[in-house]
Amino acid sequence: MDKTTITFWITVSFFFYLLTILAIIDVIRKDFGTIGKKALWGVIALFPFIGWLVYLVFGFRKGKKPGEET
Repeated sequence: MDKTTITFWITVSFFFYLLTILAIIDVIRKDFGTIGKKALWGVIALFPFIGWLVYLVFGFRKGKKPGEET
């Protein structure tokens, strides 16, 4: 492999890693009603490459930040 290909894959990997970390931080900060639901969304967000996307599409709006009105 040449240097350009390696740089490309490192950049793509970092992008997915960053999105995964942001999804996990969001899960930690929100209340999903029960610990089980929170743990489930945390596990889903950890799936490589697609977990953050599934969380963003289906779980992002389910949780509430502490102090947030309904």
